[in-house]
Amino acid sequence: MTALLDGPSLPPASGDLPRQIIVLLHGYGADGHDLIGLAPTLANRFPEAIFYSPNAPEPCEVWGGGRQWFSLAQFDPDQARRDPATMESAFEDLEAGASAALPSLNAYLDHLLEGHGLEPDRLALLGFSQGTMMALLAGLRREKSLAAIAGFSGALLGASHLAETIRSRPRIHLIHGLEDPVVPPAASHQAMVALQTQKVQVGLTECPDLPHAIDDRGLSAAKALFSEALT
Repeated sequence: MTALLDGPSLPPASGDLPRQIIVLLHGYGADGHDLIGLAPTLANRFPEAIFYSPNAPEPCEVWGGGRQWFSLAQFDPDQARRDPATMESAFEDLEAGASAALPSLNAYLDHLLEGHGLEPDRLALLGFSQGTMMALLAGLRREKSLAAIAGFSGALLGASHLAETIRSRPRIHLIHGLEDPVVPPAASHQAMVALQTQKVQVGLTECPDLPHAIDDRGLSAAKALFSEALT
C-alpha cells in the first residue's frame, strides 16, 4: 500500500467548506513548508480554496532535512545549458524516477478529492522546479482532468512519447526566469511546444532577470490561470 504524503495546509479564508483545492508541489531539497507561504497570497483571490503543500516522499540525497520527489544525481544543468541539444535526453533520463513517485502523488490527490467531496475539475496544481515536473507528469496522465497546472521553473519529462501517455488535458501555464541557473529556461519553451502538439491549452510567461525563483509576475500569471479554470 502506498504511504500517504503529508505536509502543511491552509483552510479556506472564507471560513466555509472548501469549493476548490490548490496543491503546491515544492522543489528538490525543500519540503512542504517552502511553498505553503504562497497560500495566503493566493487565498486573497481564492477565498473558497483549501491549500495543501505535501512533503515529497524521499529524503533529499544532498541536503539534510530536505525532501525530493526523485534523484537528480545524474542531472547536470551546466551541460544542458552548454549544449541545448542534450537537454531533452537529460530530462528523459529523469522520467523513471519521477514515475516511481507518481503513485504517491496520485494517491494523495485522490485522497483530497474524496475527503472534500470534490470533482477533479475543482483541483489545481502549482509546482516549482521538480514539483513542476511532477505536476505535469501527474496532471497529463490522470484519467479525469484536473482544472489547471501552473508550473514554475520546470520541465516536461517524457516529452518524446507524450502522445502515448497523455490521458487528460488540463489548462497549463508555464513560468520561467530567463536567468535560471538550475533548470534552463528553454525547458519551458520546449514543454510548451510539446504540449501544443497534443492540443493542450498552454501559455508561457518568461521573466527577464529572474533566477530560479517565483516572483509577483509569475504569481499573477498563476492567479489568472486559476481564475479561469476554477471559477
